[in-house]
Amino acid sequence: MTAPHLADPAPPTADADRVDPAVWRMAVTLITGALAVVFDTTIVSVALEDLSRDLRAPLSTVQWVSTGYLLAVFVTIPLAGWAQARFGGRRLWITALGVFLLGSIASALAWSAVGLIAFRVVQGIGGGVMMPLTATLLVQAAQGRDSGRVMSLITVPTALGPVLGPVLGGLILHLADWRWMFLVNIPFCVVGGLLAWRDLPDDRPGPESPRPRLDAVGLLLLSPGVAALIYGLSEVQGSAGFVSADVLVPVIGGAALIGCFTARALARPGGALVDLRLFRHRAVASSATLLFLGGIALYGAMMLLPLYFQQVRGRDALGAGLLLIPQGVGALIARGLAGRYTDRFGPRRVSLVAFGLVAASTVPFAFVTAHTGELWLMAALLVRGIGLGTAMIAPMGAAYVGLRHGEIPDASIISRVAQQIGGSIGVAVLAVVLQRATGGARTPEGLAHGYDTAFWWSVALTAVAVPLCLLLPGRRSDR
Repeated sequence: MTAPHLADPAPPTADADRVDPAVWRMAVTLITGALAVVFDTTIVSVALEDLSRDLRAPLSTVQWVSTGYLLAVFVTIPLAGWAQARFGGRRLWITALGVFLLGSIASALAWSAVGLIAFRVVQGIGGGVMMPLTATLLVQAAQGRDSGRVMSLITVPTALGPVLGPVLGGLILHLADWRWMFLVNIPFCVVGGLLAWRDLPDDRPGPESPRPRLDAVGLLLLSPGVAALIYGLSEVQGSAGFVSADVLVPVIGGAALIGCFTARALARPGGALVDLRLFRHRAVASSATLLFLGGIALYGAMMLLPLYFQQVRGRDALGAGLLLIPQGVGALIARGLAGRYTDRFGPRRVSLVAFGLVAASTVPFAFVTAHTGELWLMAALLVRGIGLGTAMIAPMGAAYVGLRHGEIPDASIISRVAQQIGGSIGVAVLAVVLQRATGGARTPEGLAHGYDTAFWWSVALTAVAVPLCLLLPGRRSDR
């Protein structure tokens, strides 16, 4: 472990603004494959009506094309840490990418809604492993250095997916049929697999290495618990709110399973599916808390924005996606700066500025009418994207401060689950607020008033997260 330092006598200032070229190559490799997974999470959302018509199935059934995929992702995420220790990162990544590729090809050939839902579950199994594994492999390769810049690489797919996914889906539906939404994954998967075989280190456990045992009981508690909780929250949009049995039963059941897993994992000295004792580290606990609350604040508004452009401004799915491009551009602009400033000033200060910027740039949408100039809204989205991209990087980088190599996979799983549960809660809360604020409004003016209320809620939720940024670690000299 000390050899790389002995072989690199350059002064610290020489590498202050550089990331190891090997880490860059690994980032390009992982991002190539991860883009297919992230795009596929959002790309199908614009095609539900086409799928319902072509597959001759009701929309309530076709919606499981998206729901089944997401639930499969959440069921599989907790397995990533054990599977990496058991089989090695490179072998696991290539296998998961291959499973995702097979699911994509099968989805493109689906002959019925039931078949498509089943094949989407196969995709989700592969994608669920890849999501936390991306962060784990990069952070381990960086060996704790340049955490901000490393996180800026990891968040490229996260920044691009929600914005460009619907645009790509709209373009595909405009030029071809829905099957191409899955066939477009093939080049990403093939190229990503070849790059992974070439660039990822062969980290298979040796024959003398201990084989970690799978915590089967923990898996039967955590994976169904997270999936049930996410499913229940997703049902809020189509129900009378949180008091519906369709929401309460899975949410309470999922929370109970997660609670049982938590008690069991904390009581065990080792071997739990996810090591929750990492919450004793201030960095992990503060980062997971902020990612959870940040998910509530950030992802709820990402649900409101395309709906506003479609319902109030009369845009189709492609038009709404195109109007959201400035937010993605802003997130990409922020990527390099956020990573550099996080390493220089620490995640605490950068997160304070980022969440404050997200809250401030959301305020203009709380004053929107049916005739607000789109140029001003796109300018606000550009600024919001800068804040959003920064807010995704700094807390994620803080999650790995002071951790050992073997603790990084569990930290990646904790961060991913916390953020996704928070995002689901944010979407559910703002969906209920929007439903009640719009009421029976049908005119653009009436709908705009309801969206004003929902965006004010989004601003308030983001503002709550701002002071919690103080829980994050500061600069290295402050830790």
